[in-house]
Amino acid sequence: MAVTKLTGANFEQEVMQADKPVLVDFYADWCGPCKMMGPVVEEIAGEEAGVKVCKINIDEEMGLAQRFGVMSIPTFIAFKNGEIAGKQIGAVPKNALLELVK
Repeated sequence: MAVTKLTGANFEQEVMQADKPVLVDFYADWCGPCKMMGPVVEEIAGEEAGVKVCKINIDEEMGLAQRFGVMSIPTFIAFKNGEIAGKQIGAVPKNALLELVK
């Protein structure tokens, strides 16, 4: 499944109302560690059918970053049933991200 780009307009529907766990990647185009994690995020989206994978560009969606207290990027937040289920900050191994959404 493809990575879904999130905005303030589609966040509620795509994340809060999702029927499966959602992994959200808060990133910026200029961020080195974010670029490093991009292929890992794409891999998870392609391999894990039971997980929805989304990205939020914090430069374009500052309000969402503030709403979830994102102070450093990349920040990964897992949502289950509209609730925050876990949070991981920084470039991490793929299995650390998978553990957030399992």
